Amino acid sequence: MDGLKYAESHEWVKHEGPVATIGITDHAQDHLGEVVFVELPEPGGSVSKGKGFGAVESVKATSDVNSPISGEIVEVNSKLTETPGLINSSPYEGGWMIKVKPGSPSELESLMGPKEYTKFCEEEDASH
Repeated sequence: MDGLKYAESHEWVKHEGPVATIGITDHAQDHLGEVVFVELPEPGGSVSKGKGFGAVESVKATSDVNSPISGEIVEVNSKLTETPGLINSSPYEGGWMIKVKPGSPSELESLMGPKEYTKFCEEEDASH
């Protein structure tokens, strides 16, 4: 997907206008397996770069989801409450988790681009 930036903890962020959309990557959902429950924060709260804001529970494990950037939560994807499997079927479209108003847009520059992230995943998988 174009325009996405990636964190080492396997979250993606897409910055469009004043808002950045955040979710977990295809690589992350693939490793998790079937997602059965998603824990989301409340809109109006804030997130900090590298800190957890929610969790994804799969048939295998529960994983914390960290925010790749800091900012104010302007929207959460309430569809995931009823249909957590959207994270598996559509991690970059229907399965987004939160939308954030970035507090420090320069944080986006420290994240990986698509090529760097693909390489990171290959190296991580090879080491496991």
